Amino acid sequence: MISLVIPVYNEELLIEELFLRTQAALRSVEVPFEVIIVDDGSNDKTLERLIACHSADPRFKVLSLARNFGHQAAYTAGLSYAKGEFIAMMDGDMQDPPELLKALYELIRAGSFDIVYGRRAGRKEKGPRRLFIDLFHSTYTRIARLKNIKDVGNFSIMTRKAANALLSLNEKNRYLPGLRSFIGFKQGFVDYERQDRSKGEAKMSVLKLFSLAFDAIFSFSSLPVKVCLYSGLIGVLLIVFAAVYTLVGKVTGLAPLGWSSIILSVYFIGSVQLLSIGILGEYVFRIYKETQNRPIFIISSFIE
Repeated sequence: MISLVIPVYNEELLIEELFLRTQAALRSVEVPFEVIIVDDGSNDKTLERLIACHSADPRFKVLSLARNFGHQAAYTAGLSYAKGEFIAMMDGDMQDPPELLKALYELIRAGSFDIVYGRRAGRKEKGPRRLFIDLFHSTYTRIARLKNIKDVGNFSIMTRKAANALLSLNEKNRYLPGLRSFIGFKQGFVDYERQDRSKGEAKMSVLKLFSLAFDAIFSFSSLPVKVCLYSGLIGVLLIVFAAVYTLVGKVTGLAPLGWSSIILSVYFIGSVQLLSIGILGEYVFRIYKETQNRPIFIISSFIE
């Protein structure tokens, strides 16, 4: 059986299309399936329409969270309820085509891979979001110490063994594509073109995208801490050069630059200190969240 996990948040305009296309796509695979749609604390008619989908096809199960816990937490909740031998993940905004599920399943069913993900060969998204996403993926690919992360998102299918390994990672600051790469196993991919939204507005604001990007970078890269170190080293070198310049000026009788050089030095050192404190604060905050050991999600109801 295939279990498909789909998180949604305030997607009332897309629920009918999501239901019909996903149902048709999974029927074409010709194996038993279940769809666990996770309502991540929606405040529109999303939950009501999901319940109607369940009434039309009981294989569509509705997992409702007590509030909005976030995209990655909603995925984790759905994965924990999935019962299939193969578990797939797909966003609920219809930018990942459900019709590709058959190709993902056929590749993993062949037995060569434990995880098969959709790799984005192109994007039809436009505007600042596209620019930010491209910048993040370009940067993250270079600094993260992981494989199989270039131009990939959550869209994937994995064996029960791989899903159990993924669920065993209980950290609170979650970036599932990174965690999926971290667990290893044999991983393959299918190329596809990511579509733009056909209806509604993106629920991941730029601020939320920044937050997710920070979780990804701080969880899988030591670069932020190295920025503090390198900034400090640059500051030390500049101070040494400034001291030599001042000494030479005293010996030769050429007066060094006046108050402007002093002010610039103070501003530079102050900026390095604030940057370092901010970066260390991000790590301390994430450590604090882990030590609180609060649940990643809270279930309100499960309609199966």
